[in-house]
Amino acid sequence: MTAVQIVPVRTKAQWRDFHHLPFGIYARDPQWVPPLLLERKLHFTPKHNPYFQHARAEFFLAYRGNQPVGRITAQIDQLHLDRYQDATGHFGFIEAIDDGEVFAALLAAAEGWLKAQGMKRVIGPVSFSLWDQPGLLVGGFDTPPYVMMGHHLPYYQKHIAQMGYQKAEDLIAYRYGPDADTSKFEKLRARALRNPEVKLRNIHMDKARFREEVGMLLDIINDAWSDNWGYVPMTKAEIDDLAGILRILLRPGDVVIAEYQGKPVAFTAIFPNLNEAIRDMKGRLFPFNWIKLLWRMKVRRPRTARMPMMGVRKALQASSLGAGLAVAVIFSVRAFNFGNGVVDSELSWILERNTGVRHVIEMVGAVPYKTYRIYEKPI
Repeated sequence: MTAVQIVPVRTKAQWRDFHHLPFGIYARDPQWVPPLLLERKLHFTPKHNPYFQHARAEFFLAYRGNQPVGRITAQIDQLHLDRYQDATGHFGFIEAIDDGEVFAALLAAAEGWLKAQGMKRVIGPVSFSLWDQPGLLVGGFDTPPYVMMGHHLPYYQKHIAQMGYQKAEDLIAYRYGPDADTSKFEKLRARALRNPEVKLRNIHMDKARFREEVGMLLDIINDAWSDNWGYVPMTKAEIDDLAGILRILLRPGDVVIAEYQGKPVAFTAIFPNLNEAIRDMKGRLFPFNWIKLLWRMKVRRPRTARMPMMGVRKALQASSLGAGLAVAVIFSVRAFNFGNGVVDSELSWILERNTGVRHVIEMVGAVPYKTYRIYEKPI
């Protein structure tokens, strides 16, 4: 058998191999959703992705002869290093055929680059950050991924573990369908909303205020999630980039904010499931798929949605009021979406160890159905 050769991605042809490789690997997997190739190319371009303002990365391809058989990234996030001082880098975007030699060569290349940069530990897959697509799917292969969530084949975990990687954290995705039992939280929700100092409102969508609103939501997240494992706050450039995307995708009822004593203290947001809209496009927007995508997102609207963000300020997290506000905002976006044609949704992701948030989510009737694993290894 031809030996595996690892090369850094430099040429246009290599970048084409890098982005097209998953299409061959998942060709027989009916659950995989082909990403939009144009969006992926922009995502990996530093001038279009503000992640690279505080991070550096290397990109590798594995070949057998002239055939691309695997890929991986290695990246170092300076904000992570500044926050944790732990000499930790990341690997991400790992894709490969079912061949232990290919996985071993890819991971060795990523580890070697990170070690040369002074790192002593690697965690992954993190693609590129916890805000993007973290974790390897290790449970729940029988359904397609929601927007900004990953999908992998079952053999990936075996080959990664064989290279000495161990579980660092598991991330849980919950299914939240229309049949969910909401009776358990009705009293808690009603009690919170009876408080005259509590007010629920939708996000302001007008251009003049929207960026300010998104900044406020991220301020709540920065406070609520600051003690979470691996958490790194978004930069202003990343917030501005996110705001531009969300203003196109969201309706006012998709984001609900809870105010207490006149100040925003909790919120949740639900995104239309872009993956549903692009699933049959084979990664291509042109020449006519962009028209189809606009119609599906703005007129027909996806019938599935993902709730990727929910936060309650730390000062209220241990209180019954905080729990009541959490279920109130979740119920509000749920009612809006299921009342406007959505038939199923996902709440993701939640750290396995975050029992408090998981309790609230399970209280509102959501059921865990996918598990994503982040691995670690000293180098």
